[in-house]
Amino acid sequence: MAKRLFDMSVSAVALLLLALPMLLIAFWIRMDSPGPALYRQERVGRHGQPFRIHKFRTMHLRTGEDLPLTADGDARITRAGRWLRGRRLDELPQLWNVLCGQMSLVGPRPEVDRYVQQVPADLRAIVLSVRPGVTDPAALAHRHEGEILARAKDPEQCYLQDILPNKVRMQADYIRRATLLTDLQVLAKTATVLFTR
Repeated sequence: MAKRLFDMSVSAVALLLLALPMLLIAFWIRMDSPGPALYRQERVGRHGQPFRIHKFRTMHLRTGEDLPLTADGDARITRAGRWLRGRRLDELPQLWNVLCGQMSLVGPRPEVDRYVQQVPADLRAIVLSVRPGVTDPAALAHRHEGEILARAKDPEQCYLQDILPNKVRMQADYIRRATLLTDLQVLAKTATVLFTR
């Protein structure tokens, strides 16, 4: 209950304080490339329930199915998107997901169902037992994931074999020992990483 109250309070205040900057970002995205400012994608949430995650759009609109992974230097990324991704500002709209109760400020990053099904059942049950988060220790440890995928011969195979298993182990470890204090520490580290890039 304390975690949920904390999430609601912080996300509500943050959305109010960041309303103007987010509006300017949305305008920039619309001016930079055709298409909507926001991007929505179905992810797997708590107890396996699907929900739509919100992000600022950082890619050109395309038809057909695209790989749900993005490596650094991906041709789909817009000019505005490259800047936003480098500073993780494309994640700001997820504060709305937090306020609505679909996500938490700190928790395992939500995956698409395609990758959730590749996680062993025991670890999958642990990771899906809590609300997914905007940030977590695994996301911080793998913040240069795009660089690794860009060097990989097969990005998806690299993700499934090397990155995802390590992420899931870290997420399960976080869940087992999570407290409001550890969440504050993760948020502080996230802020440090963002501001120092």
